[in-house]
Amino acid sequence: MNARLPLTGVLRLGKPSDIWFKPALSVVVAVAPPNLTLLALGRLDLAMYTMAGSLCALYAHNRPYAARARALALVMLGMVAGLGTGLVAASLTGSAVVLVTVGALVAAVQKTLCDATRIGAPGHVVLTFISSASLFAPQTLSQVPGHLALALAAGAWAWLVGMAPGLLRPHGPERRATAHALNATATHLESPSANSGRTAHAAVQAAWHTLLAAGTRSGTRRALERLVVRAEVALAAPVDTDPSRLRAWARALRGNGPVPTTSYDDELLGVDIERALPVRPWWRALGPLAPIAVRTALGCALAGYASLALGVGRPYWALVTAASLYQVNVTLTWSRGVQRVVGNLLGVLVFAAVVPLAHLGPAALVLCCLALNFGAEALIGRNYWLGSICVTPMALLITAFAGHQEPGRLITERVADTLVGALVGFVAAVAVTNRRAGDRVEQALAAVERAQERTEQLLAEPHPEPGAPDRARRALAAALVDLRATVEAASGEWWQRDLPQERVVRTERTGHRTLAATVRHHRAEGARA
Repeated sequence: MNARLPLTGVLRLGKPSDIWFKPALSVVVAVAPPNLTLLALGRLDLAMYTMAGSLCALYAHNRPYAARARALALVMLGMVAGLGTGLVAASLTGSAVVLVTVGALVAAVQKTLCDATRIGAPGHVVLTFISSASLFAPQTLSQVPGHLALALAAGAWAWLVGMAPGLLRPHGPERRATAHALNATATHLESPSANSGRTAHAAVQAAWHTLLAAGTRSGTRRALERLVVRAEVALAAPVDTDPSRLRAWARALRGNGPVPTTSYDDELLGVDIERALPVRPWWRALGPLAPIAVRTALGCALAGYASLALGVGRPYWALVTAASLYQVNVTLTWSRGVQRVVGNLLGVLVFAAVVPLAHLGPAALVLCCLALNFGAEALIGRNYWLGSICVTPMALLITAFAGHQEPGRLITERVADTLVGALVGFVAAVAVTNRRAGDRVEQALAAVERAQERTEQLLAEPHPEPGAPDRARRALAAALVDLRATVEAASGEWWQRDLPQERVVRTERTGHRTLAATVRHHRAEGARA
């Protein structure tokens, strides 16, 4: 099967995230104090190391605070590990070929771990940018501990910045996830379609993941769980639900006001059972990610080697460009490549316009980088290319922290590395086939069929264990969401056998009928009671 490589719609702007301003403001607050301190000390040449820690503030904004604390700590440790690897390699060898090879291997590890742990945006790209840039920073072994200490100190500050909103809205992420599930369900009920249905089911599953990761089960979280149950029930039996009520509940979740009360207390027994089950370890996802890891390692290495062959002084730009492309399949990798090239080419034009202002002095340079940091995070949620317009000039300006750089040469090298990295990176994605994608579709189909069979067995029992039918319904809904995501990922791959589309459609249809049957059965049981 050959996937299509789209051009239309690749650059289309989407709606901004509900919390677009939070990562934008967080990164500014995380970056500004360390950089301004270095400015006052006259040591902006050390800004690369503090930036490594400060950029951890970009992560985990959608996670509840208990999970966010762990995620930010892991990101910080991963960032420092990548930085340390780069600095040690730079201190031990001056061979550009060896350094590019190390950078490609580190990028593959970062990509694999970020995907396996589902850390979320911005994923491995920021980690790879820092670790790859450090490979080409003049370094001695004696300097490495001090530079890593700067990164850790800035990372600790970024951790505090990321956790600070919890003082004002301790349940903010859970409220947003629940509101999103309610609104997505209401949209589907008002204008039913296959796409809106998939979006709504995915939003409900995301809300459950958020609530299950939230830690201690407070009264507020139990009330939010009831609302997610209502969204679940509405998707299974849409005729009996008023979309306007769902939207009213979603609006009521803004701020810190009381959570709307609903019934369905008995259905939370299924949530109790689910919380008691062991969590599936993240390393189970490493096996299926092997083709993506190989693509990343090969593409980044070849892009770096090609940049060296062209005589570019910063081959890590080509390496990072290649690393930024890799998505769940070839089709999405192609789309990201187009977005990356367009964004970077426009970004060098912005750099050319901004650089005279940035060269007015060190303070102007720091302020320009802060403004571009904010712009990148404010815009990237609408489309990757739009955010890249700010990311590119910021990356170019950062090189001036270590001393004056010739703007014309920077622009030429950045354009060359962007084109080389995108072309070579995409070729590697096509060359490394992912034939396991079809196998995962079969596995996802089998998982749905098992979940459906279990649910139907419970429906047939006269007196099932309390909470078991609700948990079975939730497991079936999650399996259906996973099936759709797996099919869409496999549909964008090249060089694989045809997917069992008829079986997929049939399985999805019967699965949703079973979900509806669980709701009707629950209501019938409630009426008899």
